[in-house]
Amino acid sequence: KALEMMNEKFGNPSSLHTMGINAELLVSKTRKTTAKLIGALENEIIFTGSGTEANNTAIMSAVSRKNRGNRIITTKIEHPSVLETVKRLESQGFEVLYLDTDQNGIIDLEQLKNYLNSNTILVSIMLVNNEMGAIEPIEQASKLIKELSPNALFHTDAVQAFGKMPINVKKLGVDILSASGHKIHGPKGIGFLYKAKNINIQPFITGGGQENGLRSGTEAVPLIAGLLGAVEEIGNISENLDKIEELNLYAREKLSAFDCFKINSPENALPYILNISVPHYRSETMLHFLEIKNIFVSSGSACAKGELSYVLSSLGADRSLIDSALRLSFSRDTTKEDIDCAIEALLEATQKLRRSKI
Repeated sequence: KALEMMNEKFGNPSSLHTMGINAELLVSKTRKTTAKLIGALENEIIFTGSGTEANNTAIMSAVSRKNRGNRIITTKIEHPSVLETVKRLESQGFEVLYLDTDQNGIIDLEQLKNYLNSNTILVSIMLVNNEMGAIEPIEQASKLIKELSPNALFHTDAVQAFGKMPINVKKLGVDILSASGHKIHGPKGIGFLYKAKNINIQPFITGGGQENGLRSGTEAVPLIAGLLGAVEEIGNISENLDKIEELNLYAREKLSAFDCFKINSPENALPYILNISVPHYRSETMLHFLEIKNIFVSSGSACAKGELSYVLSSLGADRSLIDSALRLSFSRDTTKEDIDCAIEALLEATQKLRRSKI
């Protein structure tokens, strides 16, 4: 689909000629198909250049609501695109409060209740943690926010959840939701923001008025087409989830048979992510050993570029587990043979690599 839009149907969606109209039809179809997947309306979907941009747009909307208050609530384990943005707002005079989590990465709802007040303008809590796979109690949080801070916007970063678990924005009770295309096998450089139709926010990028005036700039039609292709190929989300849960359990059982591995992800985490540690073997060293065998894992968040996991650190994990943490990611194409191969390589690494003093 992306190649077709680049090579044959390369019109500008804002143009009135036939090629432009065809491009606009494609954009509209993608908007409608994506909205349906999360229980939203077509006009509630705003295309962005990434999940990071979607997060930034959602959070910077708090600036436009400063006359209602200046308190922002988030968590200590958010993606850097959330944490760095709220830090910027904090430096501009906003009050930012950070929710703690338990050792499984789940927020403290009682603490959220205590933080909420009439001065709160934004709450941002991720749906699924990108390192651990922990699933946050978004519905319960939404009820507290509507009860105690009815004027606050509720945003969730659903980049790790979109297309991997059933999502209904109305049931979740969120006002704004961020997602990204590349997490569901779509192209990099395309994301979207769900914004409830009754919510007013200021545009983050201004100019030509595209995306209902909330994200100006000519739409990246080939990337939007790629997102459409990825969404259409997801299939049955619940059936996919059952398959991945089976694979995740298989991996956990295989890993648990060896004392050299420690599983960090909680048992009820989204099974597409499995965070493990190989104590006494640094993450970066293990990562490069595995890539030689065409096995690609990550250490912490990819956006952290190899730095130690602040997520595991905030959960109180031992330094030896933090320094040796690896994130294994599953997809609908993953097989038990892939898992066996990865574990065999990990075991080989423990035999060939020098133990580090952590």
